[in-house]
Amino acid sequence: MSGFALDWLDLREPVDHRSRNRKLAHALAAHFDGWRPITVVDLGCGTGSNLRATAPLLGPEQHWTLVDNDPALLEAASARLKAWADGADAQETRLVLFKGAKRITVEFRRADLAGDLEAALGPSSNLVTASALFDLASPAFIAKLAGLVAARKAAFYTVLTYDGDQRWTPEHEADASLLEAFHAHQRRDKGLGASAGPDAPDALSEAFAALGYQVTEGDSAWRLGPDDRALIANLQSGFADAVGETGQVDAATLAAWRSITRTGAIVGHADTLALPPAH
Repeated sequence: MSGFALDWLDLREPVDHRSRNRKLAHALAAHFDGWRPITVVDLGCGTGSNLRATAPLLGPEQHWTLVDNDPALLEAASARLKAWADGADAQETRLVLFKGAKRITVEFRRADLAGDLEAALGPSSNLVTASALFDLASPAFIAKLAGLVAARKAAFYTVLTYDGDQRWTPEHEADASLLEAFHAHQRRDKGLGASAGPDAPDALSEAFAALGYQVTEGDSAWRLGPDDRALIANLQSGFADAVGETGQVDAATLAAWRSITRTGAIVGHADTLALPPAH
C-alpha cells in the first residue's frame, strides 16, 4: 500500500478525533482499566493520529508499536508525537513520551501489511488498532487479520471505517450516480486485495464474531459544516477525481458537480471494538 499525503492526514485529524464513537471509547477504557503496562500495535499508523486519540483512554504505562510502510510517514509520526507530548526522550530505535501522568514508549516498524502481516503485528500485543484502514482492504485480508489477532488473544479496536454514506450540502441531482461510481472505484485493489469499501464494517464484525469475539459497532460519521471548508473542498476534489477515473460519469456532469461550493457534508464511518472471549 502506498502512503497518504501528509497535508491530507493533518487536515482530517481534528475531525477524526471529534467523530470517534464515545461509547466504544469508554468501553475500550473500561476493558483495559487497571492494565499496566499495556502493549499496542497500530497498523497503518500514518502520522500517529490514532495514538494521540487512543492513548488518553489507556493506563499510565503504554508500549506502542507504530506500523507503516512509508518511511516519510513514520518520520512525520515521530515529529508530531514529540510536539504533542509534554516531554519526549529519543532512545535509538524508540521514543519515550510523557503526556500528563502517562509514560508512552513508542517503537516504529516499517512493514508491508500486504506482504507480511505476521511481521507487521509482531509476536504479541494486548491491543491491535487502526484508523481509516479497512475500507481499503479486502474481506479476505480482514478475515486473515482477525485470525492473527485471535491467535494473539488480543483485543481489536478500529475507528473511522467508511460505511458508504455520503451526503453533500447543497445537494446535486447527480449525487447518487457519482456515489455509485465512487464505490466502484473504492472496491478496486488498493494493495490489500479488492477492497471491501463500504462493506468493510460488516466484514470486520463478521470476521471477529466468527472467532468468538464480543463485537460492538458504533457510528463515527464525519459531520462537516462551514468551519470545515478546507476539508470539504479537499474531500470534494478527491471524490470527483476518483469518480473521473471510473469513466462512469460523463465529463459535463462531473464538471458541473465539481463547480458547486459545498458548505457541508456527511461521510459515514463506523468504529469497531472486538474483545476476546473470556478463558
